[in-house]
Amino acid sequence: MNIRALELPVQGTDGHAWTLAARVPEHAWAHLLWLPALGVAARHYLPFAEALAARGVAVYLHEWRGNGSSSLRPDRRHDWAYRELLERDLPASHTALRAQGVEGVSVIGGHSLGGQLAACYLGLHVPDFERLWLVASGTPHWKTFAPPRGWLLPWFYQFAIWIARRRGTFPGRRLGFGGEEARGLIVDWATVGLGGRYAAAGLETDLEAGMATASPAIRGVLFERDWLAPPASLAGLLAKFPRAGKHITRLDAHALGARADHFAWMKQPETVAATLCGPGEG
Repeated sequence: MNIRALELPVQGTDGHAWTLAARVPEHAWAHLLWLPALGVAARHYLPFAEALAARGVAVYLHEWRGNGSSSLRPDRRHDWAYRELLERDLPASHTALRAQGVEGVSVIGGHSLGGQLAACYLGLHVPDFERLWLVASGTPHWKTFAPPRGWLLPWFYQFAIWIARRRGTFPGRRLGFGGEEARGLIVDWATVGLGGRYAAAGLETDLEAGMATASPAIRGVLFERDWLAPPASLAGLLAKFPRAGKHITRLDAHALGARADHFAWMKQPETVAATLCGPGEG
């Protein structure tokens, strides 16, 4: 199959610039806007994009503000949160995708936090997407995690807010969770973890109401040994979409040919790609 590799320059309304990397097959049946996990540069999903493109899915890899090709890095003077990602950056990548003159099924999806924000963005643009694909994703709400881990999460969320505000950024690489992250982003994420409701500071739109009205076909992929996205966490996120059709697959190491954890699948993404493009798709 002939697959084009594209590097599309994108700029948001505030001057923030990044590159939308894409893998586009000659005859695509679907077009996917893919959102990375927290602290992960878009380029790390290129093997996944190529595996999907080989199955007829055109994949456009969004770049989070502060990562990879992004022109910004967080510090005390440069801060952002869910509002900037949902109102400025994602619409610009979405517009760049549509400028390619795409036809066929429209899909949005993501890995981990990317899946959560894909769900939120879909709720803001319900007519634009027919499908939602989630890989190793779910709500961070502490009540969806089994004890004793679930009992410890509120402490961690409050600590994350405190240290991000004190330092000006969240030192994710030092702590083994995410990268160097904007404090506002961490505050919004931790607030969802504490209370269970999706909201963005400064955004008046009700994100939960948008998701509740949407009825996309949802495919979710979980991994047997992924403590960051257990089944109950995904179930908590899917509950935000009471009208949606849902198909969930849980993969083990034998099926993946790799560790069945939060990140190992990215280097061997064939099984995940095949699962997302399984019966009922294409």
